[in-house]
Formats: sequence, C-alpha cells, structure tokens
Amino acid sequence: MREPFTAIPPDKLLRAVTHLLRPLVRLLMQSGVTFPVLGELLRALYVDVAARDLLGDPKAATDSRISLISGVHRKEIRRLRLLDTAAGPVPAAVTLTGEIIARWLGTPPWADAQGRPIPLPRAAGPGEASFEALVESVTRDVRPRAVLDEWLSQALVTLDAADRLELNVRAFVPPPGRAEQLFYFGRNLHDHLAAAAANVSAAGPAPFLDRSVHYDHLPAEAVLRLGALGREISQRMLLEFNRAALAEADAAGEAPQPGRRINLGVFIFADADLPDEEA
Repeated sequence: MREPFTAIPPDKLLRAVTHLLRPLVRLLMQSGVTFPVLGELLRALYVDVAARDLLGDPKAATDSRISLISGVHRKEIRRLRLLDTAAGPVPAAVTLTGEIIARWLGTPPWADAQGRPIPLPRAAGPGEASFEALVESVTRDVRPRAVLDEWLSQALVTLDAADRLELNVRAFVPPPGRAEQLFYFGRNLHDHLAAAAANVSAAGPAPFLDRSVHYDHLPAEAVLRLGALGREISQRMLLEFNRAALAEADAAGEAPQPGRRINLGVFIFADADLPDEEA
C-alpha cells in the first residue's frame, strides 16, 4: 500500500532539481559520461519507475499507461523495459568489512565500555579476544589472514609496540573510484534523496529526519574549526548508533524475510559563498 502524497508544482520542483543535479552533471562530464548516454538512462528509468513504482500491478503497467505518465513514446517503451537499470550487487568487501568493523566498534570483548575498539592480538586461546576470533565471529568462509593482509594494505589496521592490531577508525573510507566507494555514493545519496522526496511530497507529517545546520560568510579558519568539530561529533554519534543497531540485530537473530533496513548518514560540505543558482 502506497503512502498518500501531495503533488508539487512542476516549475518549483524543477528549480530545486536543477540545483541538486548540478554537482552530479559535473561529475558525469568529468568522468566522460555524455548527455546522450545519460538521456538514454533517464528514459529507461522513467519507464521502469512508471511500471514498478507508480503503476505497480503488472496488469496495469501497459505500454499505453506507461507512455501516458512518463511521456516516453510507446515505440520506445518495449525496448527500454529490457534495459538493466538495477544498482547492481553489493561489493563483497563492503558487506564483510562493514560487519567485522561494526562488531569491533560495537560490543565486548572487541570494544571497551565506551565503544572504543581495543587492540587485538592476531590470535589467542579459546574464548579470548583476538583478530582471528573477531573475523570468525562474522564468517568462516574467508581466512582471517586474508582479511588481515587486505586491511594492512589499506591501513585499516596498524600494529602497536606489543604487536597487537589497532583499528584505524578514520581510515574506513574506500579509496576514490573503488567499487566500494561508488556503492556508498549511490546508496547514501539514494537514501538521502528518497527521504527528502518522501518528506516534501508527504500528505501528512514528514516521515523521515532530514535536518542540517548551515552558515554563510564565515572566515576560512572558522570553517576549518567547525569542520573538525563536526567530524568529531559525527563520529561519536555514528559509534553510538552502531552499538545500538548491532544490539538490535543480535537480539532479532535471523529476522523473517523480507526485513527492513535503516540508514543514518552525516555529511559536511564547505565551499566559497555563491548564489544558489551558481553552486
């Protein structure tokens, strides 16, 4: 059952969309994606969203109905419905690395009472905390040594004076252009936009949290200080949320399918003062 929504005047919506798409269009052109390529993708998405999201019932999703609400010619629809517009599978490294780090940050014996990850020996006796036991608490399909070698190469972990492994929390950011980074790029922006779209079109109270704090005309030094403060506060919030979510996941066990997902994100952006239409 779809939530009731409020239609937005197209001219007002397009003005906002023009502004929000500018960074994406810039990135696409810098990456060699031309307008004809994007245009073909958008036509296919219009057809797919009309059929799956708006019409829903396969019997109602006729070419004529899709053409009416999408504006795409009927002759194009059959061809476009065969195009793959799916986001693609989650990279294995995202799932495995994320689950291991979540446990190291979330619960004893891998973290202390404040949620700080404790240094771990590579291996230890039965029942003792170690990196090997941590990995095996998440999966036995991948050898802990393979995970360790990959994490050392990415500087996700370092060795201390006692030859214990320390988690570099701030290094858990995939390198630019990697499949893992592009996955988060697509998922996080999708979820933020989906939340914002649901809020502005809601017939009743906004269903999702979408708030920000923004200031203009600040000195560069002040922006640097505020950026550092924002990172520190955000890190604490994400760690606390991770501990609570991990406890809920452990309590739920094998939840019946399909389940529900939740995504809490933060961002910091700083730039020169510019009019909205130039940003």
